[in-house]
Amino acid sequence: MTAKPVVPRELANRDIEDAIAYYLSENAEQAALGFIDALEHAYAHIARYPATGSPRYAHELNLPGLRFWPLANYPHLVLYVERPEQIDVWRVLHGQRDIPAWMQEPETL
Repeated sequence: MTAKPVVPRELANRDIEDAIAYYLSENAEQAALGFIDALEHAYAHIARYPATGSPRYAHELNLPGLRFWPLANYPHLVLYVERPEQIDVWRVLHGQRDIPAWMQEPETL
């Protein structure tokens, strides 16, 4: 199976920057580096196996095709949609957040 390019949207990039900034503000440089590593592994996985992500929030939000994949050892979820040519990463959110509320921001839809 050929890997598709993983393309984060602006909100996803902002989510990632916020998470890294949080770890750095807690003087947890190793955690920040680990987060980046876990994110790269998640991107590599969904690039090759996009259908393995959970469609749970697709049903809740009525967004067909929306899936998520959890980061290893971190409480974050990569929310994405598989397109014919690429994987669109919509958000990278902490799993304890109210995901449906965060996903319904006007910029996201």
